[in-house]
Amino acid sequence: MTATLTPELSSESLSRRYSTQIHRRKTRSVMVGDIAIGSEHPVRVQSMINEDTMDIEGSTAAIRRLHEIGCEIVRLTVPTLASAKAVGEIKNNLISTYKAVPLVADVHHNGMKIALEVAKHVDKVRINPGLFVFERPDPNRTEFSPSEIKATQDKITQKFEPIVNTLKEQNKSLRIGVNHGSLAERMLFAYGDTPLGMVESAMEFVRICDSLDFHNIVISMKASRPPVMLAAYRMMADTMDKEGFNYPLHLGVTEAGDGDYGRIKSTAGIGTLLSEGIGDTIRVSLTEAPEKEIPVCYSILQAVGLRKTMVEYISCPSCGRTLFNLEEVVAKVREATNHLTGLDIAVMGCIVNGPGEMADADYGYVGKGKGTIALYRRRDEIRRVPEDEGVKALIDLIKEDGKWIEPSK
Repeated sequence: MTATLTPELSSESLSRRYSTQIHRRKTRSVMVGDIAIGSEHPVRVQSMINEDTMDIEGSTAAIRRLHEIGCEIVRLTVPTLASAKAVGEIKNNLISTYKAVPLVADVHHNGMKIALEVAKHVDKVRINPGLFVFERPDPNRTEFSPSEIKATQDKITQKFEPIVNTLKEQNKSLRIGVNHGSLAERMLFAYGDTPLGMVESAMEFVRICDSLDFHNIVISMKASRPPVMLAAYRMMADTMDKEGFNYPLHLGVTEAGDGDYGRIKSTAGIGTLLSEGIGDTIRVSLTEAPEKEIPVCYSILQAVGLRKTMVEYISCPSCGRTLFNLEEVVAKVREATNHLTGLDIAVMGCIVNGPGEMADADYGYVGKGKGTIALYRRRDEIRRVPEDEGVKALIDLIKEDGKWIEPSK
């Protein structure tokens, strides 16, 4: 193998990267059940259940919990042939007790038989190129000969073609899911532990699919460190653009951890790429209950302006000019309005920067003088009210515009 240079950026890549507007990379539509992934559709939200797939009732309940709170595609692990067959029972259980949910099966080590079985029951199969034909690393190896490389590539093709043909016949999809931590030994020898090695690992499988005229493909390039993940996804997008492949990308920082830091790591990686127009579906991988991942996904998508699923609150950090307890007022405004969707509401401490900084908001709540609140509709001041009437007056203004809905009991 010969390492190749990073491809030059296309004009499309440059326009995506340096524009102040998000111009999504053009990708084909790939169906996962009744959910379409691609640049013509909203960025989709995914997660994965923790339950043992052999636990039919537990897995069914876990999938349902995720789907009910907005997870659009749910993944489950399929380590054995028995678990692959169990997925069929889970699917039937979902349909009879709830509804059909787009399902993805995670297949790892030497998984041809498992993938062929589980493809009957799910909408997408995920394989890891580094583990698909798993061979234990040889600590004494110093190189891979051309004949060894050819033999491994032939073995991959032999085991991969039946899966591709099965998915093609059933009009189902495939995720080629590369992980930085599980690159094949021959890739490490050729490219090192690098984003380029990740890209070449994925492209090997992409080219096999293309040779079989199979294009229902989604690709992921996950790493636990955002800088590695960012480089790999950017390079993968540029490589595919250069070679004429328009497959969607599934974004994620794998093994992000828990708490604030896990959320920050995920946002640093996923949010950055989405802002550059790269990415068509996302999963935030937290060491927490899977249900905790879904609000983070939607918050990232809302923050970059790609999906609006809740109220966007704009508020200043407060300073000596602030004329009321800003933190307390923001909490009151949020409590009164957080059941709404699609609105931007600004709460600003004073008139110095407030009206300008909140100009794009639908409504503004601004300190106008001691004990006085000014309410704005976009840039226009509508009325002034005493501070203790501010939240009610804001609600009344929203009602006047026909944008209010009563909170659910």
